[in-house]
Amino acid sequence: MDIRHYYIEQGTGFPLILLHGNGEDSSYFEHQMEPFSQYFRVVAIDTRGHGQTPRGTMPFTIRQFADDLLAFMDEHAIDRAHILGFSDGGNIAMVFALAHPERVKRLILDGANLDASGVKRRIQVPIEIGYRVARLFARMSPNAKKNAEMLGLMVNDPNVNAEELSRIQSPTLVVAGDKDMIKDKHTRLIAKSIPRAELSVIPGNHFVANQKPEAFNEVVLRFLLRGTEATPSFNP
Repeated sequence: MDIRHYYIEQGTGFPLILLHGNGEDSSYFEHQMEPFSQYFRVVAIDTRGHGQTPRGTMPFTIRQFADDLLAFMDEHAIDRAHILGFSDGGNIAMVFALAHPERVKRLILDGANLDASGVKRRIQVPIEIGYRVARLFARMSPNAKKNAEMLGLMVNDPNVNAEELSRIQSPTLVVAGDKDMIKDKHTRLIAKSIPRAELSVIPGNHFVANQKPEAFNEVVLRFLLRGTEATPSFNP
């Protein structure tokens, strides 16, 4: 592995790994760390080229990020974990669960998508235009190159076929906002394609975990603690 991930950690017990979205970092989960750490060892990672984790030299793709996650878990002796991913983090979690099902106990996909067609066009078109412009200037400008890589994740990745999702073995919760940038029918396709997956649509936009944390945390904790002796508390 050519990088060392920056991460924040809180709590003890079974590991719960949090993966942020495109252009963000582990601080996105500021409203999840404390509530979730009452029940789990919560580990929020800055993915490659995000936050305080270096870019490194490997490809800047969702599948490389999934490989990075495997290396991180091995490095930190995490044999198995619950994994919660938001947006591109959800795409990383999805790809990881397909490649390494034995390493995922429960899976939460928040605002994930299979490919660019899952994003509402009014959101996706400016992304695609920005990507093309950034690519034109990438050789001349480090900032343009970085922008091209970031936008490229949302144009070229993750390209997962819905049929592949039938291989996901972990109990799965699919979450989205009712005004999400991901098309509702696309979110429902993901949930329908994963065996016995649950779907929860929360009032709010793409960023419900950050903007509506009480509702989001309640849905997630009910899912993660089902079948255990723990009784979650949902006081704000």
